[in-house]
Amino acid sequence: MSRKLVHATLTGAVLGATVLLAAPTAQAAARDGICQSGEFCLYYNSDHAGSVSDFTGSISDYGATQPECYEFKGAGAGQGQCVKNNAASVWNRTSGSVTVYYNSGYSGDSQTFASGAKVNLNATLKNENASHQLGGGGTTTKVDMSDALYTGGGGRLTTGFDGYESTPGRHEGIDFAKGSGSGVKALLGGTVTNVVEGGSSLSTIAVYNATFDKTIIYLHTNPLDSVDTGDSISKGQQIATEAARGTSATHTHVEMRLGRKTLAAKSVNDPVLDNPNPNSFWQARGYNVR
Repeated sequence: MSRKLVHATLTGAVLGATVLLAAPTAQAAARDGICQSGEFCLYYNSDHAGSVSDFTGSISDYGATQPECYEFKGAGAGQGQCVKNNAASVWNRTSGSVTVYYNSGYSGDSQTFASGAKVNLNATLKNENASHQLGGGGTTTKVDMSDALYTGGGGRLTTGFDGYESTPGRHEGIDFAKGSGSGVKALLGGTVTNVVEGGSSLSTIAVYNATFDKTIIYLHTNPLDSVDTGDSISKGQQIATEAARGTSATHTHVEMRLGRKTLAAKSVNDPVLDNPNPNSFWQARGYNVR
C-alpha cells in the first residue's frame, strides 16, 4: 500500500471516529450532570455556574439528606450536595414551562420559567427550593401550619395571634399542640441565633432567615442537643420535642419577629405590641394558619 493511500486511510478513520464522538445523543440522558435538550436543570451557583443537576420530569420532594436526596451531578462547586435549598439558577430546556416551589409537594412560593429560560432564581427561591413541576403554572397548594410543625403531622392550633385585642399583654405569636415528646420542625430555614434550654423555666430557639429578614422563635420545647447557636437549619428539619417549659400546658409557641433577634417579644404584663400580625407572612410561605 502506498504512503499516500495509507495516509488517506488513516485520515478517514480519524475523521470517522471524530464524527462518532461529536454526534449528539438522540435523547437527553437522565441524571448525568449535563444540561441537555429536553431537560430542566438546576445550578448550584448563580449565573449557571457550579455543579448542575438535570431532570427529565417533575420532582415533588428533592430530599434533604444523602443518600436519598437528589444531588448535584456535574463537575464544579456543589457537586454531590443535595439540590434541596441549594440551587441558585436554572435552565429550562424542556418544551414547556416549569415551576420551582419553595415547599415540597409543589406548594408555597413559586417561580415559573418558560421554555428556554436561563435565569437566576429570585430572592425568595434562591437556596430555598424543594420541588419543581413540569407544566406547573405557579398555583400553590398550602399546607396547615399545625401539620407542618410536627414530625408526622397531626398538630392543632390552640391560640392564634390576637394583636392584644382579646388578651392584652400576653400573646404575640401562634400556639400549636400535639403532645409531649412530639417532634417539632423548623417552619423556615435559617441560622440559629439563640438556644435556651430552659429546664423548668422558659426555653427558646431562635432561627433567623436573612432572605426575609425575619426571626422565627419557638418557645416551651425541649431543644435537641444537636441544635446550637450558629447552626444552619433547613425548613422541615427537626429542632426540638414538644414540652411545657415555662408554661403549665404542653404546646409550642411560634413567633415571627422583624429583623435578627434572639428572644421572643415581652408578653406578660407588657402592653406594647412588638410583632406585626404574622398570618400574611405564613400564607405567603405556603401555610394555612390553622
